[in-house]
Amino acid sequence: MQDYVFEIGGLFISAFISSTIAPGGSEAVVAYLVTTGHYQVALIVAVATVGNTLGALTTWGLGVLAAKKFPAATLLSTNKQKALQVVRQKGIWTLFFTWLPVVGDALCFAGGWLKLPFFQACLIILLGKLGRYAVIAWLFV
Repeated sequence: MQDYVFEIGGLFISAFISSTIAPGGSEAVVAYLVTTGHYQVALIVAVATVGNTLGALTTWGLGVLAAKKFPAATLLSTNKQKALQVVRQKGIWTLFFTWLPVVGDALCFAGGWLKLPFFQACLIILLGKLGRYAVIAWLFV
């Protein structure tokens, strides 16, 4: 039981941190846990997806807060300015790609900054993250 809490809890924390502004490597944790065979693959994918989605929504919230305090987009870093431009031009479905390294966090931030519809954005982000973890799990089963 203690290993379960440590490993699955560690996966959740790793996935959460990996999807905020801090770098992380939750994919490696998913791959490791899948290869051990100690847990159902669906559980591993679900925990990683939920943690990573909640981390993305944290970054989303930072975007909302930043937009209130700094309404001029020129105050943002170049990466975040590009993400804002892409999300403005391409729309809410760009949030499906928040699982991508480097640009994913900026896309979440941009979605919050632009105040895109929250529940639609949450679902689209979740689908992208789920797809990524499902592919990783499938590769290591």
